[in-house]
Amino acid sequence: MGRVFSGLQPTGELHIGNYIGALRQFTDQSGHYYCVVDLHSLTVEPDPATLEARSLDLAALLVALGLGRKSAVFIQSQVPAHTEMTWLLACEARIGELNRMTQFKVKGRNRPQSSVGLFLYPVLMAADILLYDIEEVPVGDDQRQHLELIRDVAMRLNSHYGDVVVVPRAVIPTLGGRVFSLTDPLQKMSKSDPDPMSKVLLTDPDELIVRKIKAAVTDSGREVLHDPVAKPGISNLLEMAAVLSGEPVTVWAERYRSAGYGPFKQAVADQVVAVIGPLRDEAQRIRKDPAELGRILEDGRLRAREQADLRLSAVKRAIGLHL
Repeated sequence: MGRVFSGLQPTGELHIGNYIGALRQFTDQSGHYYCVVDLHSLTVEPDPATLEARSLDLAALLVALGLGRKSAVFIQSQVPAHTEMTWLLACEARIGELNRMTQFKVKGRNRPQSSVGLFLYPVLMAADILLYDIEEVPVGDDQRQHLELIRDVAMRLNSHYGDVVVVPRAVIPTLGGRVFSLTDPLQKMSKSDPDPMSKVLLTDPDELIVRKIKAAVTDSGREVLHDPVAKPGISNLLEMAAVLSGEPVTVWAERYRSAGYGPFKQAVADQVVAVIGPLRDEAQRIRKDPAELGRILEDGRLRAREQADLRLSAVKRAIGLHL
């Protein structure tokens, strides 16, 4: 795998779906960039103190994953090239393209009070990725549309000014690419869902994780089968357990086929706790050590800024913005 960039917003709390869809793929390698995208969060006018605290919480979680030794863990707003590159790319993006973005259609279209930042959100995302010469971007299935836009903008920039940026491609897991709500297995698990029982948060204590999994909506009957159409609730839990354990879905299904939903849910809960518990505890330890976290973030900022400034300068020279 070549270079990797992944950005996570410090709005809401991350859940098991975020871990399965993206976080578990992160590896600590030189040339990999993991960013707390605090600038993206400004589209919802966050409380300043909450934004700062959640940014540091998220940075601590990334470090708890084992990142920040060889890779760069940093805060987006601390690398000014992100905002400057956004304007250059905004001049390549098209209004029609941005109007078609599902996120804007849902949250901003036909709402005059919506911020321009919401409209330009995908362009800032493009800047995040194109600054770092990224070939592969690990994303959840719901981010396919944004990656296609980034590819279009990158190819348009290259066609106008030469090959000045790398055109990235998405890396989406075939299993666990989308984790569904525990209370409505036909809907994607979401940070914004107001029902706390719909998701397992990465900060949940062990006993709450068990309670949420046991209360998960299942299906008629009592046989454990992987059938996303007929048994979406059971299938969601099966895929979750399979990804976290590294065992195939067929193994989990066969093991609990006739055991009933109770023992199966307990086993899934135990598997989730085994993965999330240590990660949660390590993130809390790092968060309580501001000196260690600050040192890692400063090192990440310097690494990120060196690469981002290099790519930004190349684009500006190609466009005719002489340095």
